[in-house]
Amino acid sequence: MKVFALVGESGSGKSYKAIMVAKDKKIEYILDDGLLIKGARVIAGKSAKREQSIISAVKRALFMEESHREQVINAINNNNPDRILILGTSDRMVEKIAKILNLGEIQEKIYINQISNEDEISKAKNSRMMEGKHVIPVPTFEIKKDFSGYFIDPLKIFRRKDENTNEHIYEKTVVRPTFSYLGRYTISNGVLKDLTKVGGYKIEGINKISNIYIKSNVNGIHINIDVILDKIVIIPDLVQKLQRSIISEIDYMTSLNILSVNVTIKKIIKT
Repeated sequence: MKVFALVGESGSGKSYKAIMVAKDKKIEYILDDGLLIKGARVIAGKSAKREQSIISAVKRALFMEESHREQVINAINNNNPDRILILGTSDRMVEKIAKILNLGEIQEKIYINQISNEDEISKAKNSRMMEGKHVIPVPTFEIKKDFSGYFIDPLKIFRRKDENTNEHIYEKTVVRPTFSYLGRYTISNGVLKDLTKVGGYKIEGINKISNIYIKSNVNGIHINIDVILDKIVIIPDLVQKLQRSIISEIDYMTSLNILSVNVTIKKIIKT
């Protein structure tokens, strides 16, 4: 296995550039902030960006927790990659990751100032410092369940190598971690109930939405609602539209991961 490393100080744009580097070097596997990524999928690990403090985030990124480390080592052994890219803030960090995961020596190091100009690095640092933004080099759907309730946005990168090369689209995800200086936020169940009604009443045929129950866990929320219809309709079709509308409204307004919207039809008012 050939081991590569992409090195740059925190906030300099490593994760933003990681997929492009991987494509250029024909690398399918990336180690970034505690995650083992294959292509557009997270196949093992836990993101350091979910940690509650900078110290615990560093420990996560260095795979210092035994169960986390063993999970990633097993995934690497099972997948047997021929090339892997390690992201880190210093030579020492990437070498430590390579050692702790039993990857052997790093054969090639790429430094952020070799692939990004001063203006790009400055913009990346400003985005980190002023807005608390961090990039994860996988599509949003891959990590949504793990970042339920975080500020999260998809980011699509369009890239054309030359006139003879087709345009490639790479999707990454921007998150604002808990340890960001911007602080924490909490969404009450009352707000979620209001948003459930907003999404629900957009659907024609809904007379009343009542008895809204919200159940939360670390991966997202379950919503249970009772509904009264104001006319006779094809119920499965209406319920699917209702569920999609509620999910869309809450997802857009809160970034929470909606695990289920369970609907009970209590009554139909004939008109």
